Amino acid sequence: MTQNGNSKNPVHGLWALTNRELKKWYKNPILLLMTTIVQPVIWLGLFGKAMNIGAIFSSSSIPLLPLINPPLQPTQLVQLGQYFSTVATQIMKNTFGTTDYFSFMSVGMLSFIVLFTCMFSGMSIVWDRRLGFLNKVLSTPVARSSIILSKILNTVIRALVQAAIVLFIAYLFGLTPGPDFTVISLLGVFAALFLVSVGLSSIFIFIAIRSTRMETQMAVMNLLNLPLLFASNALFPTSIMPWPLPIIASVNPISYTTDAARQLILNPIDMSKLITDFTFLGVFAIVFAGIGILLSWRYLSK
Repeated sequence: MTQNGNSKNPVHGLWALTNRELKKWYKNPILLLMTTIVQPVIWLGLFGKAMNIGAIFSSSSIPLLPLINPPLQPTQLVQLGQYFSTVATQIMKNTFGTTDYFSFMSVGMLSFIVLFTCMFSGMSIVWDRRLGFLNKVLSTPVARSSIILSKILNTVIRALVQAAIVLFIAYLFGLTPGPDFTVISLLGVFAALFLVSVGLSSIFIFIAIRSTRMETQMAVMNLLNLPLLFASNALFPTSIMPWPLPIIASVNPISYTTDAARQLILNPIDMSKLITDFTFLGVFAIVFAGIGILLSWRYLSK
């Protein structure tokens, strides 16, 4: 239904605001190229491939080997190399759950890309306030909750698109899915990414809801970025982290997202752990999205 030519459907206002946010992304080819292709290639190609941890466990990495007298025969060197290859495979499997660190890190990179995208969700509110657009929107019948939900929805769509591109590039670079990986598993991965992106974007949005300075939001982003990434299992297992990082990782949504994605892509599924991961992420998304909406009703003003 319409009144004075304007739709009274709240979904119409929500989608109009969301589409406006998305246009700033997909109509900027340079930004689209940098964030969706160049950045994942750099991270996966340089950081991922450079961290060749499996090469550490080899016969050539033993400093005492050249000191053996008499020198080992060629057949003995071959046998020693095979032995260390078996040891390296077992160590990698016990530590990372897979024999390929690149696959381990690539799945963790999905969570990092989502985190990186969500960090900038609050910046759009700061820009809208400074440019005067927020005042115009607040003068319309559009609900204030729709303003926040449009920011969240825009961030979620961008995060999922970029995560899909990262996953595809990682597969081209050598990501090896586990034997239990199916299309259903892929849908589960994106369900986990959806939940964590809703929660993270809500956090950064309600932090910026009263801010008028970009510097404040940038400081918050820099403060939360590295702790959320490195105090998680995105790059290394929490089992080998020094105290108190495992405690922080146990309440870090990035850890639960990465654990769910690794189970669905790489490792055999532990249903109890998977249910725990999705329960945590579901509660995380609902609680912080709810807080963001409540704060929008109370504090979002001209």
